Amino acid sequence: MNLTRNNKIDILEILIILTLILMVIVIYVPVAIWEEENHYTKESRFRMNNLYDVEVFFKSLTGDFSADFHESMNIVNAVRDSVVADSLFIEEQEVFLNGKTYLVDVYESFSFEFDTTFGFLSFRRDTISDTTVQIIVYDQDLSREDSIYIRKSNLTDFIETENFIGIINEEPTIRVELVEYYKTFMPDSSTYYCPLTGKNYDISISEDGGSLSVSSPIKNTYTEPRYLFFSFKANSHGVIQNGTRSWE
Repeated sequence: MNLTRNNKIDILEILIILTLILMVIVIYVPVAIWEEENHYTKESRFRMNNLYDVEVFFKSLTGDFSADFHESMNIVNAVRDSVVADSLFIEEQEVFLNGKTYLVDVYESFSFEFDTTFGFLSFRRDTISDTTVQIIVYDQDLSREDSIYIRKSNLTDFIETENFIGIINEEPTIRVELVEYYKTFMPDSSTYYCPLTGKNYDISISEDGGSLSVSSPIKNTYTEPRYLFFSFKANSHGVIQNGTRSWE
């Protein structure tokens, strides 16, 4: 079959387009797969960190680690809820859960440590209404009276001093303050499972109960096909042994 000049040009254009598409695939698909692999690695290690921390909190409350993650998680979450509901829920307490009584020893900073451990540090800007007060005090260094500006909330502290003379003026003000806080979350059952394989993490407790390790369920290279010609691959996401993380 004889091809005309136009036919040859059309075929050449198609080949060029196909080549460009192939180049895009070869360049961007591996990057997309790498980002996916990185996402699962980060999420898995995030869960492993939380799992390990839950076990540490459980031991601080009960004196021992537990090979049953759901038991540890439920007790730790229950104690946190109790502390938030009742600020006097400290020292030796009883927790009733699933027909079983747990004796726990709750320390005063438990709620704060829980929120900072299972929370994301965030910032917000609060608009605060305040009052600025201009007062007269006797400045001993200058040996004369002087006027200063203070917040009204601090006025009592100055009135009680012998250098305080009087108030000149009060003026309402509005200021913006940067506030630091934690977006707290409660560990749930998903913490126990690898986001990639769906298998539970391996919890290992030493015979004397003093050592704990949490490791990835991925023992051999995990692979999944992607886009016919590519593969998603993942190796073990690591292990946490007595607080030491293999990826750090």
